[in-house]
Amino acid sequence: MSLAIKAEGIFKTFRSGWWGKKQKLVLKGIDLQIEEGEIFGILGPNGAGKTTLLSILSTLLFPDRGKIQILGMDGLRDGHRVRAKVNISSGNANFLWSLTVKENLHFYGMLYGLNGNQRAEKIKALIKLFNLEEHQDVSFDRLSTGMKQRLSLAKSLINDPAVLFLDEPTVGLDPSVSITIREQIRLIQKERKMTVLLTTHNMKEAEYLCDRIAFLKDGEILTTGTTETLKRMTRMGDVVKIEFKGTISEDELLRAEGVINYGISGNLCEIIVDDLERRLGNVVVLLSQGGAQIKKVTLGQTDLEDVFIEFAKDTDSDMGLCD
Repeated sequence: MSLAIKAEGIFKTFRSGWWGKKQKLVLKGIDLQIEEGEIFGILGPNGAGKTTLLSILSTLLFPDRGKIQILGMDGLRDGHRVRAKVNISSGNANFLWSLTVKENLHFYGMLYGLNGNQRAEKIKALIKLFNLEEHQDVSFDRLSTGMKQRLSLAKSLINDPAVLFLDEPTVGLDPSVSITIREQIRLIQKERKMTVLLTTHNMKEAEYLCDRIAFLKDGEILTTGTTETLKRMTRMGDVVKIEFKGTISEDELLRAEGVINYGISGNLCEIIVDDLERRLGNVVVLLSQGGAQIKKVTLGQTDLEDVFIEFAKDTDSDMGLCD
């Protein structure tokens, strides 16, 4: 699989105060490889460096040092060529306040070199895609937060980008609006086969949207992988609690595919599996065939928040930090 984004050794420092004497190291040697056609998530708390990293990868900001390749192009030397193939949408949408939805889209269409007829057809399609018909003649400053975010997403598709950068796409939105935005992102990516790099501090959003996830904390990537891989790495998979009568073959249980760990206390067996939906049936069959009579099954799922906390805890411990 070809790489859409490759970053090596990205550092970024911000300076403030008199003569820039105050320095804050925001990114500390970031390495990333993102494949074409995947949705990749950068997950981390506020202040972790997510927006700074996204700004550098989208060629809006230069790093202090490091290398960037976007679609095989040098992101530092060929920024103009890269920007023709990418686009970005921010959760804090900021457009020309006095222009309407349609006028703002025409403005950005002109910036990307779309001609009159081509631009008009493109904007008409985007307005329909994001259900903005009733708001197309409303000025930006009169739009709700959800409509502003839909406009931002519509703008980000104006040039049919091969790589789409989304910075906190649902921040500040009502839960129902957030769900709609996520579904639109997923549908658009699936239809257009584009690469999406998403930043968020919303664990559920990352788990729903992303093929792979990188945990970013204090300017450093703690780890990268799929949700299932990260859960296995922390031994924090999904939990199955089974009340039973009879006996359980512990040797067979431990060797069963997908079983990370288990514990038995009296007539209660608590099993940790890597994927609840895939493993539950096999586990129940295995226990039943081994002589156990299943009385009750209770399910529990570990989410990304638990995994992130575990990784962050381990990192703080390694660094000699304390709460």
